[in-house]
Amino acid sequence: MKAFRKELTFHTSKRREFINITPYVDACIRESGIKEGLVLCNAMHITSSVFINDDESGLHHDFEQWLEKLAPEKPHSQYRHNGFEDNADAHLKRQIMGREVVVAITNGQLDFGTWEQIFYGEFDGKRSKRVLVKIIGE
Repeated sequence: MKAFRKELTFHTSKRREFINITPYVDACIRESGIKEGLVLCNAMHITSSVFINDDESGLHHDFEQWLEKLAPEKPHSQYRHNGFEDNADAHLKRQIMGREVVVAITNGQLDFGTWEQIFYGEFDGKRSKRVLVKIIGE
């Protein structure tokens, strides 16, 4: 069995953003040389997420609206965490969207269902953050 590890870095221009990272994960699989196995992708920050869904702009807008209703950014004073920082909402949004995904690799490719793509979700951006890609297999 082989193992491969790589960190991807993303720097968003907005506080909240969704980035399709599937091409980066595909490149990691090719670099690893692993043809059969599993790939784990996880956000290495507690205010960001990795999740699987459709790459459709209307859906991304709906995510943004839904998350903002569940955990609105403002007023900052509504959150106890915001005594030093103003990102309590980002922590809550991460809990909803999840930390990581695991996808099978078959014949050197991500073994997805129809329309599935891997996304990095940023909820407290405008700075560099990392995603771990860990691949195991043969």
